[in-house]
Amino acid sequence: MINHKKPELRTVRVTRYQAPLREGGSLPAIAEADDGFLYVLKFRGAGQGVKALIAELIGGEIARAAGLKIPEIVFAELDEAFGRTEPDEEIQDLLKASTGLNLALHYLSGSITYDPAVTTIEPLLASKIVWLDCLLTNVDRTARNTNMLMWHRELWLIDHGASLYFHHSWNNWEAQSVKPFVQVKDHVLLPQASELETADLLMRQLITEELLHDIVALIPENWLLSDTGGETAEERRSVYFQFLANRLRSSATFVKEAQDARRALI
Repeated sequence: MINHKKPELRTVRVTRYQAPLREGGSLPAIAEADDGFLYVLKFRGAGQGVKALIAELIGGEIARAAGLKIPEIVFAELDEAFGRTEPDEEIQDLLKASTGLNLALHYLSGSITYDPAVTTIEPLLASKIVWLDCLLTNVDRTARNTNMLMWHRELWLIDHGASLYFHHSWNNWEAQSVKPFVQVKDHVLLPQASELETADLLMRQLITEELLHDIVALIPENWLLSDTGGETAEERRSVYFQFLANRLRSSATFVKEAQDARRALI
């Protein structure tokens, strides 16, 4: 077993709202923080609420632990008075609804969207990313919306907010945790993912249940209590851990689904 470094997230305070990223359905924004850096700010008051932030946090930190390139993720504090001077009414409402703790990713200035027609990804890297998205049930890495950036000639993963879609209903989560990921057939990197078995071996060495426990422990308690049906924060946290641990143990199921989908594709 490979020993992992316990994940930690810094907390920054947002000091300046710079510009909305209109291509994002939930109106993420470029903002400056008190450490002087620019971040892509994801708002707790946006459409999917804190669940998208939880998925972003979990997905991004699992990817980072697996050695994939992810912009630094930080907690971002938004002051109550922050939106008062914003002239755009929609953005002002979003800022007011997002007072408190949000999530942000370091802004990769000058990056460009990954284009599969222009850049070919090495097979093992492609296979690791496909494996990761099967683990996370990430439906949002398609040719239409790759959610990957090229920055300094390297591939960076962004936007895992559509992952872990079981948590939007919580129904039958145990059964969902061991199901194959049929949406893998639409994954933009599936044609290049010819080393899925090797990726499975390597990723299972890096992503341990201990690591999953530590990452899930990062979720702020008030995010877990945002819309519970009476469960405690720790009960919700336990479900996230068990869901991921179950998927990790049954990775052979989603690897086979990905291999079958790839054979049908090529």
